[in-house]
Amino acid sequence: MAKLPSLTARKVVRALKRAGFVEDRQKGSHLILIHPDTRARTVVPIHVGRTIKPPLLRAIVCDANLSIDEFIRLL
Repeated sequence: MAKLPSLTARKVVRALKRAGFVEDRQKGSHLILIHPDTRARTVVPIHVGRTIKPPLLRAIVCDANLSIDEFIRLL
């Protein structure tokens, strides 16, 4: 299993969209993405100038039903 880097929210959202996720809605600074086929749902915090740290990134990847290696390939 590869080590997760700190990433900006923009890069995380781009990788999830490549995996087939679409934007469902946004509430404040939290973007909710949903996969139309599997109905998997994940929430990405959108804070300008801040990165998403590895523990939260791991939770986002787990919610998206992706492996860490799959997610890194999508970056």
